Amino acid sequence: MNAPAFYEIIIISIGLGFDAFSVALASGAHGFTPRRVFRLSWHFGLFQFMMPVIGWTVGEIISKHIGCYGNWVLLILLIGIGGKMINDGIKDVPKEIPDLSKGWSLFVLSVATSIDALGVGFGFGLLDYDILKPAFIIGIVCAIMTITGVYFGVKLYDKLGHRMLIIGGVILIGIGIKMVL
Repeated sequence: MNAPAFYEIIIISIGLGFDAFSVALASGAHGFTPRRVFRLSWHFGLFQFMMPVIGWTVGEIISKHIGCYGNWVLLILLIGIGGKMINDGIKDVPKEIPDLSKGWSLFVLSVATSIDALGVGFGFGLLDYDILKPAFIIGIVCAIMTITGVYFGVKLYDKLGHRMLIIGGVILIGIGIKMVL
């Protein structure tokens, strides 16, 4: 069987990057500082690169563990982060908009937005495809989609104000629910 063509890898990359785009959209409520955008795009792109490689390399072992427990743990974490964002968005004047591009939130979101790439890597391993070129493309496309998401998130925040946090929180919880279904 032939390896996927370049355009097929781009389509796969875009599909995998939508979670990162959605989270970046929510993160736009924090502003479009170069440092924030770099942190998000770097980490989301890096994790989107690493997950297919891990899936390809360790495939079945990782897939069984993540499939059984990992999605539920990530769901709980995303409900916590998303719930806090919704709560902050409901308040009339938020004390401080939580920055999703730092610390534990950044790590959890990086994993959550790239967990589906683990399965893609596993599938590539089963079909004996080379993984480095597709993983690199997936990471780059995800980073670009993250930058784009933050940009549009800032524009929405300018129109909706701190209520954008409600939308962001719902997006995060939706991603978590999608992962367990």
